[in-house]
Amino acid sequence: MKNKFLLEMRARGYLNQCTDLAKLEQVCNQKSILGYIGFDCTAESLHVGSLLQIMILKLMQKHGHRPVILLGGGTTLIGDPSGKDSTRKILDQKQIKNNISSIKKVFKKILISSNKKVKPIFVDNAVWLTKLNYINFLREIGRHFTINKMLTFDSVKLRLEREQSLSYMEFNYMILQAFDFYKLFKDKNCILQIGGSDQWGNIVNGVDLIRRILKKDSFGLTSPLITLASGAKMGKTERGAVWLNKELFSAYDYWQFWRNVDDRDVKRFLNFFTELEHEEINEIFTNEKNINNIKIILANETTRILHGEKESKKAEQTAKDTFKNGGLSTGLPEIQVKSKEVNLGINLLEFLKKNKVMSSKNEARRLINSSGFKINDKIVNDENKILKVEDFRNNRLKISCGKKRHYIIKII
Repeated sequence: MKNKFLLEMRARGYLNQCTDLAKLEQVCNQKSILGYIGFDCTAESLHVGSLLQIMILKLMQKHGHRPVILLGGGTTLIGDPSGKDSTRKILDQKQIKNNISSIKKVFKKILISSNKKVKPIFVDNAVWLTKLNYINFLREIGRHFTINKMLTFDSVKLRLEREQSLSYMEFNYMILQAFDFYKLFKDKNCILQIGGSDQWGNIVNGVDLIRRILKKDSFGLTSPLITLASGAKMGKTERGAVWLNKELFSAYDYWQFWRNVDDRDVKRFLNFFTELEHEEINEIFTNEKNINNIKIILANETTRILHGEKESKKAEQTAKDTFKNGGLSTGLPEIQVKSKEVNLGINLLEFLKKNKVMSSKNEARRLINSSGFKINDKIVNDENKILKVEDFRNNRLKISCGKKRHYIIKII
């Protein structure tokens, strides 16, 4: 393989399966292509589990190809059953529209928008899916799918094997996704669909549909699903998801997430989630023997891509100030409380849960009882602690959850 785009896909570990890699390489050698990835909009932000797909879109731009970002306003109304044990919560169109607007911010931060040749194209499949005539759709599209084959795909088979219900609504999801690819191929000459390996069956359906109706070749490509070296799912912490929108997950917390990854994941993640060249990453591991220094490189690079150079440097400096100097660094995530609340006294467990510092009161209790919680660098063992005015210094106090998570509580 000689094509630079596909070679770098492979070198970085992005390439899992392809419907026809040799032919796709031939096409990529001849011209710039359009390729798309679909994102369902079930929340107001994507989380770090979607970041690999966004980095692939960024890699496409680097090599002169143009990404199409399908924000699934239509398919989100249904819900993708892939990898799910139960039906997703059904959202209304207003919620989905708001989610789409919020999610777009991340793509505009990470991807190149100044170059017209590779500037991302945003599409919403609600534009065509919500206007389908059901009878015509069954006659023109549905006849190309067999129940026999649909039952063999993991998204369906695994749910049925676990004897978990799969609604007829969800069962139709793969047909709608195949139709999306057909529509983008026909209207925009988008020849490639990319997705995680759990999307392989859905992607192949789209390739088959295009071949059956239009008698033309298209391509499907998947990336590996990422799990941590520990076996845990990518992007989950004790606080919940690692969101990409700054409003839900601060730049400092994001930096800390990458700084604290398992040693065994660092090299993979430098390839997956930074723009450092593959050879440069190998050189770093040859010359730098302190894994913690390499983790700082990872944290700086990933934070720079999402939040910018300034926020990345600020997060690194905040971490230095906090851990080396033990001070109330202004760069720590801040939680504001009203003076009236403090005067009345704030129940610590309620506060930690309400502000999503801890996922539950029980989790907070366990941390406190194991001497893992501090206020202003002093261990707190009282789970019934009430935060009062005297706990604050100049209207501020620092709370620490273990060694790695710190917050400033500020009276306003």
